[in-house]
Amino acid sequence: MTDRGPGEMVVQVRLFAVLRERLGADSLQLRLPGRATVGDALASLRELPPPGSLPQGIPLVMAVNREYADDATVLSPGDELALIPPISGGAPDPARPHVLITHEPLDLARVSQLVAHPGAGAIVIFQGVTREAAWLHYEAYIEMAASQIEGIASSATARHALTGVAVEHRVGDVPLGQSSVLVAASSAHRDEAFAGAREIIDRIKERAPIWKREHAGDGAGEWLGGSEVIP
Repeated sequence: MTDRGPGEMVVQVRLFAVLRERLGADSLQLRLPGRATVGDALASLRELPPPGSLPQGIPLVMAVNREYADDATVLSPGDELALIPPISGGAPDPARPHVLITHEPLDLARVSQLVAHPGAGAIVIFQGVTREAAWLHYEAYIEMAASQIEGIASSATARHALTGVAVEHRVGDVPLGQSSVLVAASSAHRDEAFAGAREIIDRIKERAPIWKREHAGDGAGEWLGGSEVIP
């Protein structure tokens, strides 16, 4: 986190529903540098030791003093920052796919739940798994990769009439047998779900700036070659 101003400040963080249960409190005080942003506050919460840290992968809406805010909103001393998880009864917007690039292990069941929809008769999940190596190390231009993946998923959603899409990709070290990428696509019919999931993973490999290095048991590593990025 970058100190954006002199001194420190304390903000009150309000937690609801699944976040309240995960962190074991309905509110907490967070000490931040002067003129820190909402994004800085979220980063600090994710750095707390478990079980008090903010979990990855839960879509959030933020509000500061009961007004909706984004990551760039600057906080002031005494502000109330509310973290709002998805509201019961709401459905994911297929026009805005779930995209997450994370150092944490991927959860197949949770990703499947993210694309569940009353109109979905099929959910197809592609799971990329480390094989024939002690581990793979992934590096990404995270901001650009997330943007590219969201665009790929949105295009596939429109082309294949998907009711939900979720894409999660790990960075850092991924041991043998663990998932490096999950692509979940739901649709009314299986043909569209299969086609959508296949298109998404193929285009991610073509366009997303993500690289991998293969490591043998002795720790030696080699960057794996690939094709030029297709714009």
